[in-house]
Amino acid sequence: MDVNIAALAAVEHGFKTFEIEARKIVEQQGVFHSKEKALSLLNHNLYQVRACGVFVLGFIACKDATVLPVLKETARSDQSWQVQEIVAKSFDQYCKDIGYEKALPEILSWLKDKDPNVCRAVTEGLRIWTSRPYFKTNPEVAIKLISQHKASDSAYLRKSVGNALRDIGKKHMQLINKEISRWNLENKKIAFTHRCVLKKG
Repeated sequence: MDVNIAALAAVEHGFKTFEIEARKIVEQQGVFHSKEKALSLLNHNLYQVRACGVFVLGFIACKDATVLPVLKETARSDQSWQVQEIVAKSFDQYCKDIGYEKALPEILSWLKDKDPNVCRAVTEGLRIWTSRPYFKTNPEVAIKLISQHKASDSAYLRKSVGNALRDIGKKHMQLINKEISRWNLENKKIAFTHRCVLKKG
């Protein structure tokens, strides 16, 4: 199957076209050939084409153990914020396919990574965390995992952390208040995240 590069390149907003094209690739080519196609797409100069490749990897990640490291490296290296968003979606797809509780070791591994983009793929990808199986019944686990990056050097990651916790607070504000009451707000980075958690609207 040849990828419709022109159709992908024409997309200026949204990601649905990339996802649809990626599903076609996986359905028609199977895991092995889909991976080969995705790897070739990741080398393209257009972010739209790379995004399609990342979606492909997300759809096959639970079936091929070599795919997650490629997604992680893409998070580290791709400069497109659009591609970063698809990495987050694809990581969540992997967690959904394998099961969120079973995915915990991988979630922990990505959150421990030194690159903030890798960590953000998790904090952002799993939003809203407590709408996901396992975390829905274990919100305190989600809060603990997310909160470990409240003082990140990356404002990009801290904003994601704050937003993710604010999401959870809509149903579990008591747990959120318990968590943030322990934060040292003299730390400017933590104070920034704290403001994001409590931001209205």
